[in-house]
Amino acid sequence: MGDPHHHDQHAHDGHGHDGHSHGVSADADRRWLTIALALIGVFMAGEVVAGLIAHSLALLSDAAHMLTDAGGIVLALVAIRLAARPPKGGFTFGLKRAEILSAQANGLTMLILAVWLAIEAVRRLLHPPEVAGGLVLVTALVGIAFNVAATWAIGRANRASLNVEGAFQHILNDLFAFIATAVAGLIVLLTGYTRADAVATLIVVALMVKAGLRLIRESGKIFLEAAPSGIDPPALGRRLTGVGGVVEVHDLHVWQITSGQPALSAHVLVAEGLDCHAIRGEIEQLLRRDYKITHSTLQVDHANPAEHCEDAHGIAYRPA
Repeated sequence: MGDPHHHDQHAHDGHGHDGHSHGVSADADRRWLTIALALIGVFMAGEVVAGLIAHSLALLSDAAHMLTDAGGIVLALVAIRLAARPPKGGFTFGLKRAEILSAQANGLTMLILAVWLAIEAVRRLLHPPEVAGGLVLVTALVGIAFNVAATWAIGRANRASLNVEGAFQHILNDLFAFIATAVAGLIVLLTGYTRADAVATLIVVALMVKAGLRLIRESGKIFLEAAPSGIDPPALGRRLTGVGGVVEVHDLHVWQITSGQPALSAHVLVAEGLDCHAIRGEIEQLLRRDYKITHSTLQVDHANPAEHCEDAHGIAYRPA
Protein backbone atom coordinates (compact mmCIF):
# COMPACT_ATOMS: atom_id res chain seq x y z
CA MET A 1 0.00 0.00 0.00
CA GLY A 2 3.00 2.28 -0.11
CA ASP A 3 2.49 3.12 -3.77
CA PRO A 4 0.72 6.53 -3.88
CA HIS A 5 -0.71 5.66 -7.29
CA HIS A 6 -2.35 2.51 -6.04
CA HIS A 7 -6.09 2.33 -6.45
CA ASP A 8 -8.53 -0.29 -5.30
CA GLN A 9 -11.76 -0.76 -7.22
CA HIS A 10 -14.19 -3.18 -5.73
CA ALA A 11 -17.75 -4.06 -6.63
CA HIS A 12 -19.70 -5.66 -3.84
CA ASP A 13 -22.79 -7.46 -5.13
CA GLY A 14 -25.37 -7.69 -2.42
CA HIS A 15 -27.91 -9.93 -4.13
CA GLY A 16 -26.85 -12.77 -1.89
CA HIS A 17 -27.73 -10.70 1.15
CA ASP A 18 -31.12 -9.33 0.24
CA GLY A 19 -32.29 -11.90 -2.27
CA HIS A 20 -34.96 -13.14 0.14
CA SER A 21 -37.09 -10.12 -0.67
CA HIS A 22 -37.05 -10.76 -4.41
CA GLY A 23 -35.84 -14.20 -5.51
CA VAL A 24 -37.04 -16.64 -2.86
CA SER A 25 -40.49 -15.03 -2.53
CA ALA A 26 -41.11 -14.67 -6.29
CA ASP A 27 -42.96 -18.03 -6.53
CA ALA A 28 -45.09 -17.15 -3.51
CA ASP A 29 -45.83 -13.71 -4.99
CA ARG A 30 -46.95 -15.30 -8.25
CA ARG A 31 -49.22 -17.76 -6.40
CA TRP A 32 -50.98 -15.08 -4.32
CA LEU A 33 -51.35 -12.74 -7.29
CA THR A 34 -52.84 -15.54 -9.39
CA ILE A 35 -55.40 -16.32 -6.67
CA ALA A 36 -56.40 -12.63 -6.56
CA LEU A 37 -56.64 -12.54 -10.37
CA ALA A 38 -59.01 -15.53 -10.40
CA LEU A 39 -61.27 -13.96 -7.74
CA ILE A 40 -61.43 -10.66 -9.64
CA GLY A 41 -62.10 -12.27 -13.01
CA VAL A 42 -65.03 -14.33 -11.74
CA PHE A 43 -66.78 -11.43 -10.03
CA MET A 44 -66.04 -8.84 -12.73
CA ALA A 45 -68.06 -10.73 -15.34
CA GLY A 46 -71.10 -10.88 -13.08
CA GLU A 47 -70.78 -7.22 -12.08
CA VAL A 48 -70.89 -5.98 -15.67
CA VAL A 49 -74.21 -7.79 -16.17
CA ALA A 50 -75.60 -6.42 -12.88
CA GLY A 51 -74.45 -2.87 -13.72
CA LEU A 52 -76.16 -2.92 -17.10
CA ILE A 53 -79.42 -4.27 -15.64
CA ALA A 54 -79.40 -1.77 -12.73
CA HIS A 55 -78.29 1.21 -14.89
CA SER A 56 -75.65 1.88 -12.22
CA LEU A 57 -72.53 3.87 -13.13
CA ALA A 58 -71.05 3.02 -9.74
CA LEU A 59 -71.26 -0.70 -10.53
CA LEU A 60 -69.95 -0.26 -14.07
CA SER A 61 -67.12 1.96 -12.79
CA ASP A 62 -66.27 -0.71 -10.23
CA ALA A 63 -66.23 -3.29 -13.02
CA ALA A 64 -63.99 -1.06 -15.15
CA HIS A 65 -61.73 -0.57 -12.17
CA MET A 66 -61.64 -4.34 -11.66
CA LEU A 67 -60.61 -4.71 -15.29
CA THR A 68 -57.60 -2.47 -14.57
CA ASP A 69 -57.04 -4.52 -11.39
CA ALA A 70 -56.85 -7.64 -13.53
CA GLY A 71 -54.57 -5.91 -16.03
CA GLY A 72 -52.39 -4.64 -13.19
CA ILE A 73 -52.03 -8.12 -11.73
CA VAL A 74 -51.19 -9.59 -15.16
CA LEU A 75 -48.54 -6.87 -15.57
CA ALA A 76 -47.21 -7.66 -12.10
CA LEU A 77 -47.00 -11.38 -12.88
CA VAL A 78 -45.16 -10.72 -16.17
CA ALA A 79 -42.82 -8.26 -14.42
CA ILE A 80 -41.96 -10.77 -11.66
CA ARG A 81 -41.07 -13.35 -14.29
CA LEU A 82 -38.94 -10.86 -16.25
CA ALA A 83 -37.21 -9.58 -13.12
CA ALA A 84 -36.21 -13.12 -12.18
CA ARG A 85 -34.21 -13.56 -15.40
CA PRO A 86 -30.42 -13.45 -14.93
CA PRO A 87 -28.46 -10.52 -16.43
CA LYS A 88 -27.24 -11.10 -19.98
CA GLY A 89 -26.22 -9.16 -23.06
CA GLY A 90 -26.70 -5.44 -22.70
CA PHE A 91 -28.99 -5.80 -19.64
CA THR A 92 -26.27 -5.89 -16.99
CA PHE A 93 -28.77 -5.48 -14.15
CA GLY A 94 -31.14 -8.00 -15.70
CA LEU A 95 -34.76 -6.89 -16.21
CA LYS A 96 -35.45 -5.93 -12.60
CA ARG A 97 -36.92 -2.57 -13.58
CA ALA A 98 -39.72 -4.32 -15.45
CA GLU A 99 -41.37 -4.30 -12.01
CA ILE A 100 -41.10 -0.50 -11.85
CA LEU A 101 -42.50 -0.16 -15.38
CA SER A 102 -45.44 -2.28 -14.23
CA ALA A 103 -46.00 -0.07 -11.17
CA GLN A 104 -45.93 3.06 -13.33
CA ALA A 105 -48.36 1.54 -15.83
CA ASN A 106 -50.70 0.70 -12.93
CA GLY A 107 -50.57 4.30 -11.73
CA LEU A 108 -51.21 5.74 -15.20
CA THR A 109 -54.20 3.47 -15.89
CA MET A 110 -55.73 4.49 -12.57
CA LEU A 111 -55.43 8.20 -13.46
CA ILE A 112 -56.82 7.73 -17.00
CA LEU A 113 -59.77 5.72 -15.70
CA ALA A 114 -60.37 8.31 -12.95
CA VAL A 115 -60.71 11.09 -15.54
CA TRP A 116 -63.24 9.13 -17.57
CA LEU A 117 -65.27 8.18 -14.49
CA ALA A 118 -65.26 11.78 -13.18
CA ILE A 119 -66.65 13.10 -16.46
CA GLU A 120 -69.36 10.43 -16.56
CA ALA A 121 -70.24 10.98 -12.88
CA VAL A 122 -70.70 14.74 -13.40
CA ARG A 123 -72.93 14.03 -16.41
CA ARG A 124 -75.08 11.73 -14.25
CA LEU A 125 -75.26 14.31 -11.47
CA LEU A 126 -76.77 16.74 -13.98
CA HIS A 127 -79.06 14.18 -15.60
CA PRO A 128 -79.57 11.29 -13.14
CA PRO A 129 -80.89 8.05 -14.68
CA GLU A 130 -83.12 5.57 -12.89
CA VAL A 131 -81.02 3.23 -10.74
CA ALA A 132 -82.09 -0.12 -9.26
CA GLY A 133 -80.86 0.48 -5.71
CA GLY A 134 -81.57 -3.03 -4.44
CA LEU A 135 -79.53 -4.73 -7.15
CA VAL A 136 -76.71 -2.22 -6.67
CA LEU A 137 -76.64 -2.89 -2.91
CA VAL A 138 -76.61 -6.68 -3.24
CA THR A 139 -73.96 -6.66 -5.97
CA ALA A 140 -71.75 -4.26 -3.99
CA LEU A 141 -71.99 -6.40 -0.85
CA VAL A 142 -70.96 -9.49 -2.81
CA GLY A 143 -68.15 -7.39 -4.34
CA ILE A 144 -66.93 -6.42 -0.87
CA ALA A 145 -66.60 -10.10 0.04
CA PHE A 146 -64.67 -10.88 -3.16
CA ASN A 147 -62.41 -7.87 -2.73
CA VAL A 148 -61.64 -8.64 0.91
CA ALA A 149 -60.50 -12.09 -0.23
CA ALA A 150 -58.42 -10.63 -3.11
CA THR A 151 -56.92 -7.92 -0.86
CA TRP A 152 -55.95 -10.57 1.69
CA ALA A 153 -54.33 -12.71 -1.02
CA ILE A 154 -52.20 -9.88 -2.43
CA GLY A 155 -51.40 -8.70 1.09
CA ARG A 156 -49.67 -12.06 1.61
CA ALA A 157 -47.26 -11.26 -1.25
CA ASN A 158 -44.15 -9.11 -0.86
CA ARG A 159 -45.48 -5.54 -0.72
CA ALA A 160 -41.93 -4.16 -0.35
CA SER A 161 -41.93 -4.58 -4.14
CA LEU A 162 -43.39 -1.45 -5.74
CA ASN A 163 -44.75 -3.74 -8.44
CA VAL A 164 -46.79 -5.84 -5.98
CA GLU A 165 -47.73 -2.68 -4.07
CA GLY A 166 -49.17 -1.27 -7.31
CA ALA A 167 -51.42 -4.30 -7.76
CA PHE A 168 -52.36 -4.13 -4.06
CA GLN A 169 -53.35 -0.46 -4.32
CA HIS A 170 -55.62 -1.30 -7.28
CA ILE A 171 -57.43 -3.97 -5.26
CA LEU A 172 -57.61 -1.90 -2.07
CA ASN A 173 -59.13 1.04 -3.96
CA ASP A 174 -61.68 -1.31 -5.46
CA LEU A 175 -62.64 -2.47 -1.97
CA PHE A 176 -63.27 1.15 -0.93
CA ALA A 177 -65.20 1.61 -4.16
CA PHE A 178 -67.53 -1.27 -3.34
CA ILE A 179 -68.16 0.10 0.14
CA ALA A 180 -69.09 3.50 -1.37
CA THR A 181 -71.29 1.77 -3.96
CA ALA A 182 -73.06 -0.28 -1.27
CA VAL A 183 -73.83 2.91 0.66
CA ALA A 184 -75.08 4.54 -2.56
CA GLY A 185 -77.29 1.54 -3.32
CA LEU A 186 -78.75 1.67 0.18
CA ILE A 187 -79.50 5.42 -0.18
CA VAL A 188 -81.16 4.90 -3.56
CA LEU A 189 -83.19 2.00 -2.17
CA LEU A 190 -84.38 3.89 0.93
CA THR A 191 -84.79 7.44 -0.42
CA GLY A 192 -84.91 7.19 -4.22
CA TYR A 193 -82.02 9.72 -4.44
CA THR A 194 -80.39 8.33 -7.61
CA ARG A 195 -77.60 10.95 -7.63
CA ALA A 196 -76.02 8.99 -4.75
CA ASP A 197 -74.74 6.59 -7.43
CA ALA A 198 -72.72 9.36 -9.11
CA VAL A 199 -71.54 10.76 -5.76
CA ALA A 200 -70.15 7.31 -4.85
CA THR A 201 -68.32 7.27 -8.18
CA LEU A 202 -66.66 10.64 -7.43
CA ILE A 203 -65.48 9.31 -4.05
CA VAL A 204 -63.88 6.38 -5.85
CA VAL A 205 -62.27 8.79 -8.36
CA ALA A 206 -60.62 10.73 -5.52
CA LEU A 207 -59.18 7.51 -4.05
CA MET A 208 -57.92 6.40 -7.48
CA VAL A 209 -56.17 9.73 -8.13
CA LYS A 210 -54.42 9.60 -4.77
CA ALA A 211 -53.17 6.02 -5.25
CA GLY A 212 -52.26 6.58 -8.92
CA LEU A 213 -50.20 9.71 -8.21
CA ARG A 214 -48.32 7.93 -5.43
CA LEU A 215 -47.37 5.02 -7.71
CA ILE A 216 -46.23 7.35 -10.49
CA ARG A 217 -44.22 9.49 -8.05
CA GLU A 218 -42.45 6.50 -6.44
CA SER A 219 -41.71 4.74 -9.73
CA GLY A 220 -40.59 8.03 -11.31
CA LYS A 221 -38.06 8.55 -8.52
CA ILE A 222 -36.53 5.17 -9.30
CA PHE A 223 -36.37 5.89 -13.05
CA LEU A 224 -34.74 9.26 -12.35
CA GLU A 225 -32.12 7.54 -10.16
CA ALA A 226 -33.19 9.49 -7.06
CA ALA A 227 -31.86 8.38 -3.69
CA PRO A 228 -34.14 5.90 -1.88
CA SER A 229 -36.56 7.34 0.67
CA GLY A 230 -34.85 7.65 4.04
CA ILE A 231 -31.34 8.13 2.64
CA ASP A 232 -29.94 11.68 2.50
CA PRO A 233 -26.86 11.61 0.19
CA PRO A 234 -25.15 14.72 1.70
CA ALA A 235 -25.58 13.29 5.21
CA LEU A 236 -24.30 9.93 3.98
CA GLY A 237 -21.29 11.59 2.33
CA ARG A 238 -20.43 13.36 5.57
CA ARG A 239 -20.85 10.10 7.47
CA LEU A 240 -18.38 8.33 5.18
CA THR A 241 -15.75 11.00 5.84
CA GLY A 242 -15.99 10.06 9.51
CA VAL A 243 -14.42 6.66 8.76
CA GLY A 244 -10.84 6.73 10.02
CA GLY A 245 -8.29 7.56 7.33
CA VAL A 246 -10.79 8.94 4.78
CA VAL A 247 -9.75 12.41 3.59
CA GLU A 248 -12.33 12.90 0.83
CA VAL A 249 -15.41 11.30 -0.77
CA HIS A 250 -16.69 12.41 -4.15
CA ASP A 251 -18.61 11.04 -7.15
CA LEU A 252 -21.10 9.73 -4.57
CA HIS A 253 -24.22 8.26 -6.18
CA VAL A 254 -27.08 6.48 -4.40
CA TRP A 255 -30.04 5.02 -6.30
CA GLN A 256 -32.35 2.01 -6.50
CA ILE A 257 -31.97 -0.77 -9.04
CA THR A 258 -35.56 -1.70 -8.25
CA SER A 259 -37.71 -1.30 -5.15
CA GLY A 260 -35.90 -2.67 -2.11
CA GLN A 261 -32.51 -2.87 -3.87
CA PRO A 262 -30.50 0.29 -3.13
CA ALA A 263 -27.07 0.69 -4.71
CA LEU A 264 -24.16 3.06 -4.16
CA SER A 265 -20.97 4.06 -5.93
CA ALA A 266 -18.30 6.47 -4.73
CA HIS A 267 -14.66 7.50 -5.11
CA VAL A 268 -12.93 7.49 -1.71
CA LEU A 269 -9.54 9.05 -1.04
CA VAL A 270 -7.58 7.87 2.00
CA ALA A 271 -4.40 9.15 3.66
CA GLU A 272 -1.03 7.99 2.33
CA GLY A 273 0.29 4.73 3.77
CA LEU A 274 -3.06 3.39 5.02
CA ASP A 275 -4.64 0.07 4.03
CA CYS A 276 -7.18 0.76 1.26
CA HIS A 277 -8.70 -2.73 1.56
CA ALA A 278 -9.36 -2.40 5.30
CA ILE A 279 -10.95 1.04 4.92
CA ARG A 280 -13.11 -0.16 2.04
CA GLY A 281 -14.28 -3.10 4.19
CA GLU A 282 -15.15 -0.72 7.04
CA ILE A 283 -17.20 1.49 4.69
CA GLU A 284 -19.05 -1.52 3.27
CA GLN A 285 -19.88 -2.72 6.78
CA LEU A 286 -21.22 0.75 7.66
CA LEU A 287 -23.37 0.83 4.52
CA ARG A 288 -24.83 -2.61 5.22
CA ARG A 289 -25.44 -2.00 8.92
CA ASP A 290 -26.84 1.54 8.92
CA TYR A 291 -28.28 2.02 5.41
CA LYS A 292 -29.16 -1.54 4.25
CA ILE A 293 -27.03 -0.91 1.14
CA THR A 294 -25.52 -4.25 0.15
CA HIS A 295 -24.74 -3.47 -3.49
CA SER A 296 -21.86 -0.98 -3.55
CA THR A 297 -19.05 -0.13 -5.95
CA LEU A 298 -16.23 1.73 -4.24
CA GLN A 299 -13.00 3.02 -5.78
CA VAL A 300 -10.53 3.61 -2.98
CA ASP A 301 -7.29 5.52 -3.73
CA HIS A 302 -4.49 7.09 -1.79
CA ALA A 303 -4.98 10.83 -1.74
CA ASN A 304 -3.04 12.67 -4.41
CA PRO A 305 -4.87 15.89 -5.30
CA ALA A 306 -2.67 16.46 -8.31
CA GLU A 307 -3.77 13.27 -10.02
CA HIS A 308 -7.28 12.41 -8.87
CA CYS A 309 -10.56 13.61 -10.38
CA GLU A 310 -10.04 17.25 -11.23
CA ASP A 311 -13.59 17.22 -12.64
CA ALA A 312 -15.29 15.29 -9.84
CA HIS A 313 -19.07 15.13 -10.23
CA GLY A 314 -21.18 16.60 -7.49
CA ILE A 315 -20.14 17.54 -3.97
CA ALA A 316 -16.73 16.63 -2.57
CA TYR A 317 -17.04 15.66 1.12
CA ARG A 318 -14.12 16.13 3.51
CA PRO A 319 -13.76 15.54 7.27
CA ALA A 320 -14.95 18.50 9.33
